[in-house]
Amino acid sequence: MGEQPHHDAVRRSYDTVAEEYANRLCDELAGKPLDRALLSSLLEQTEPGATVADLGCGPGHVAAWLAAHGTKTVGVDLSDTMVEVGRHRYPTVEFRQGDLLELPAEDGEFGSAVAFYAIIHLEPGELHRAFKEVRRVLRPSGLLLLSFHIGDEIRHFDTWWGHRVNVDFRFLDPARIADLLETAGFVVEMRTERTHYAHEVATRRGYVLARRT
Repeated sequence: MGEQPHHDAVRRSYDTVAEEYANRLCDELAGKPLDRALLSSLLEQTEPGATVADLGCGPGHVAAWLAAHGTKTVGVDLSDTMVEVGRHRYPTVEFRQGDLLELPAEDGEFGSAVAFYAIIHLEPGELHRAFKEVRRVLRPSGLLLLSFHIGDEIRHFDTWWGHRVNVDFRFLDPARIADLLETAGFVVEMRTERTHYAHEVATRRGYVLARRT
């Protein structure tokens, strides 16, 4: 599959900010107790010995947190530079470059998967296809944990931390995400929301936990 034009813009934008992104956000989970609790719950429910995928992993700090808690972890990101930064910073994590619409993984390779703020860069019509692709790479009964910004707006960035970029951040409706997951072959087990922490951008955050049928 050829890369979509907007995916190329997202990739180049994240290539541009990769080092600064890693420096600014490498310790962000320390200030996110709900995220840590949800990740811990995911690990507890993952088949022992199974690999966990971090999809849209960026520089790999979430994947590294998972690896530090005793699981084999594979980080996948669209940005080549993010993958390079991750490999340098977190040698215990395996990193692969790839698109959510065509994941570089075998059928049923992963016991569970995390995708924090990754689907916000997809076009609305791509979400179902992405969820079907995630289902493909999960084992039967494997879990998927998603997070995203809640709403119906699109925030476009021309600059990010002083760097020139071209990237859209799409806010999403939790009910629609749950419906799309169900039609893609998942059972939604949990939906929750929270307001932003003091150090975060002022948006409402959504989380969905779904199990592959």
